[in-house]
Amino acid sequence: MAISQKYSRVQKKGQVTIPAEMREKLGLKEGDLVAFIETEDGILISPQEVLALRALDRIGAALKEQGISLDELIEAGRGERSTIVKEEYDLSEEA
Repeated sequence: MAISQKYSRVQKKGQVTIPAEMREKLGLKEGDLVAFIETEDGILISPQEVLALRALDRIGAALKEQGISLDELIEAGRGERSTIVKEEYDLSEEA
């Protein structure tokens, strides 16, 4: 991978603009999270996904592997909630 070098000036409050070409290449848009990593050679700016999004993607992939749809998962959750409520409040089917 060829190293691309662009320049940007540090503004008030330490703000810098990531060059448009690099933002586009990395798919960065307003509001995205980036990490600043100190290295021996300087600072590495790395795009970051919010941890919850990564976890949801992994859960979705695992469900897909198991052949479980989101609708099936939601329905199973409803059944479990119903069972828990009946047990917690000692509700019988006859009531």
